[in-house]
Amino acid sequence: MEYNAFLIKYAEIGIKGKNRHLFEDALIKQIKFALDKVGEFVVRKEQGRIFVEAEGSFDYEETIEALGCVFGISAICPVVKAESCEWEQLVKLVCDYVEHAYGDKPFTFKVMARRANKNYPKTSVEIAADMGEQILLHFPNTKVDVHTPEVMLHVELRTQVYVYSVEIPGPGGMPVGTNGKAMLLLSGGIDSPVAGYMISKRGVYLDAVYFHAPPYTSERAKEKVVDLARLVSKYSGPIHLHIVNFTDIQLAIYEKCPHDELTIIMRRYMMRIAEHLAKENHCQALITGESIGQVASQTMQSLVATNAVCTMPAFRPLIGFDKQEIVDISEKIDTYETSILPYEDCCTIFVAKHPVTKPKVSAIEHSERKLCEVIDELMEKALDSIETMVVK
Repeated sequence: MEYNAFLIKYAEIGIKGKNRHLFEDALIKQIKFALDKVGEFVVRKEQGRIFVEAEGSFDYEETIEALGCVFGISAICPVVKAESCEWEQLVKLVCDYVEHAYGDKPFTFKVMARRANKNYPKTSVEIAADMGEQILLHFPNTKVDVHTPEVMLHVELRTQVYVYSVEIPGPGGMPVGTNGKAMLLLSGGIDSPVAGYMISKRGVYLDAVYFHAPPYTSERAKEKVVDLARLVSKYSGPIHLHIVNFTDIQLAIYEKCPHDELTIIMRRYMMRIAEHLAKENHCQALITGESIGQVASQTMQSLVATNAVCTMPAFRPLIGFDKQEIVDISEKIDTYETSILPYEDCCTIFVAKHPVTKPKVSAIEHSERKLCEVIDELMEKALDSIETMVVK
């Protein structure tokens, strides 16, 4: 006996009222996308349930891994599916399932029956009680425990019969595409991929922008960021990655502005470019991986100075996290090992020895006036030379 279907459970979607079908449809779309390279499946919804049914052979582990990356899924239940049948055949199906899943191991259990097919002669309560009796007869090592069973055996009678007892946790969240689109400032570090993952988990499509500074940053540094975008796209779906040549702007800032303000001023121009791209690509917000106090450019005063150039919201999902909490999530989503590869990004090349930690917006704006003769041309040049790729 092998699993031939999966019951998909969701949490937040269930409280969406009259709009619930829109979220269910978005979830089904993401499930189909995730399973496209795994095998052939039919994904359908039936009376508050979403079923994924295999149409041919498939790799079980690959399927679970793919479904485990779909935001909106709270649990994945491998299911044995069969045609609707008489009681004796149902008993055999359930007993075969128990034998296949647990053999002769002793365990406590409870049967949960759901009779969506109201033509079945037994009620849900009768099915649960009578099936529990049959399991006790066929498996003497088992015991019923209705409060804290080791095995919760589900039997659902619909147009077909579904039997399952395993719930594999899903990633939770909301289906991607149900909450707009945002532009992620993606670097080669640990934080920004985690920030993108967390905002995507709330149903937001991602675009991303990376600021490249050749020859001070290598092609391998750019490839590292592409690899990070690809890892995040396992959860978010395809990402349009915009690569900006930021070298000339950085050099101008380095030559004309106070060195203790370099990081803040460069960050402000990154935000300006990111917002320009966000508006061009119909995004409603920016996303950064900043956390209060983590580095000099992320003090409260520095974040205020950075925010001052933006007209759209800048989401910072890691704002209250410490570094270890961020690392834990990066390890969970498999971006950590790529993030720590020793290829510098443009931020780390032009770091001041003693950066200002409490910048005043007025002072930063005064320093930026030293760029007025060149910055418009440099910004236009950077925007005209953007390389865009779809990462998935």
